[in-house]
Amino acid sequence: MDLFRKMFGKTSEEASDKEATKPQKSVTPEASETVSPTDGHISDDEGIDPTTQPVSIPPSVSKAPLPKPINDYVTQQLASDMLSTTNSSFITFGQSSDVGLVRSNNQDATMSFFFTSTTADERPDFGVFIVADGMGGHHDGEKASALTAKTITQHMIQNVYLPILTGIDDVPPIAEMMVAAVQKANSEIIKHVPEGGTTVTAVSVLGDLAYIAHVGDSRAYLITKDNLEQITRDHSLVQRLIELDQITQDEVHDHPQKNVLYRALGQNDSVEVDISTRRLPHNSRLLICSDGLWGLVSEKDLFEIAMNNQDPQQACEKLVALASSNGGTDNITVVLLKIS
Repeated sequence: MDLFRKMFGKTSEEASDKEATKPQKSVTPEASETVSPTDGHISDDEGIDPTTQPVSIPPSVSKAPLPKPINDYVTQQLASDMLSTTNSSFITFGQSSDVGLVRSNNQDATMSFFFTSTTADERPDFGVFIVADGMGGHHDGEKASALTAKTITQHMIQNVYLPILTGIDDVPPIAEMMVAAVQKANSEIIKHVPEGGTTVTAVSVLGDLAYIAHVGDSRAYLITKDNLEQITRDHSLVQRLIELDQITQDEVHDHPQKNVLYRALGQNDSVEVDISTRRLPHNSRLLICSDGLWGLVSEKDLFEIAMNNQDPQQACEKLVALASSNGGTDNITVVLLKIS
């Protein structure tokens, strides 16, 4: 018996008739020793207190160190348990995006594509999940994020999914394809939306392995019963200052340039892409979101809502509602994968 499921998410481009602009997520040059920003990037934050069953929050939540990002096209040895994929897991997912309470249009974009089958061919499950947070003028940001989501999805379907579906064994390395897809999106923005830019956190799933490509300050978290791990590293001024021991984590909230990015798509002809790989354990969650969510919802609440709700779509809607109730100062976007 064959099971075929394709799901395409929607690109959010909700606009208002009232002329307004979203504060830009501008980019400053990346620094090695000191950071001297020139522009601001404003992120938005969180929402309401949902009714969930209590869970025990492990001590590691909010304390997991950020992994060192793997630079594009740098060969790194994978652990032995990451050299093969299995189809023993079952993935369901939800996604939600909202304009929030302050913005007049939604410059976030989200897109999800997932394929699973049960056939004699034993093809692995495959999926692409993307969150992009646009920046620019009233419409430039939403165009840049929508173009990014479409470009990355098309690139991965053409170069990975279709070869797998047609039985081609020589599929290019997924990490390299992810980096190439993000770089292609960067070129498309420069060509078609020269005044726009965007962050992007994109995840490709093959079997039980997740490949995460990342630029900007949207985030990906891997959540298990024992831990919440922030996989991605923010390409922001305040994160760089923390790494250089120039400020502490407690000083971030009140820092005058807390919303400045030093890396995003659409700013330069080339872009450095962080790429990392994670195996998805049973009963885990993979959460992808814009700063409109993580800036307003605590890691404790991210953990509780993601793990306490069996329906990932319901969890996404509760997270968006919580961010709105906490101020809704930015567009709010989340994708949640549940691995059973």
